Amino acid sequence: MGMDIKQIQDLIKFVSKSGVNEVAIEEKDFKITIKTNQEPTYVTASVPVAAAPVAAAPQPTAVAPAAAAPAVVSEEANFITIKSPMIGTFYRSAGPGKPSFVNAGDEISTGNVLCIIEAMKLFNEIESEVSGKIVKILVEDAQPVEFDQPLFLVDPR
Repeated sequence: MGMDIKQIQDLIKFVSKSGVNEVAIEEKDFKITIKTNQEPTYVTASVPVAAAPVAAAPQPTAVAPAAAAPAVVSEEANFITIKSPMIGTFYRSAGPGKPSFVNAGDEISTGNVLCIIEAMKLFNEIESEVSGKIVKILVEDAQPVEFDQPLFLVDPR
């Protein structure tokens, strides 16, 4: 009746050494398929329901709802990361030779312009959604940025 675990393990070793991609063995009351794809080796075995141990009802896994806040609290203490809302080029000032909108250490309030992101020749002023102090500016001036890329680290007030 069927194969025991030792035989199955030997078979798996044999299959993975031989370089065969897939082996399927089928008997009256037993079927095993071993597939290898270099690493790792996948094993799927199916046995008749009568012989299978009764599985406990799967426990529903609790999933915490993701907070839909645009400012994400990072692991670094309680700093908030302000992320880019779009793909484009990051500018710290309104133009060459003009002062930066913000520098590390600056106090900011909700609605303050932090930077400009230029996308397709449109200059988008990015306003802060939080009040606090700029801890770190994470992007160099005139550097391309991705959607959701962290731009500023803010210590919220």
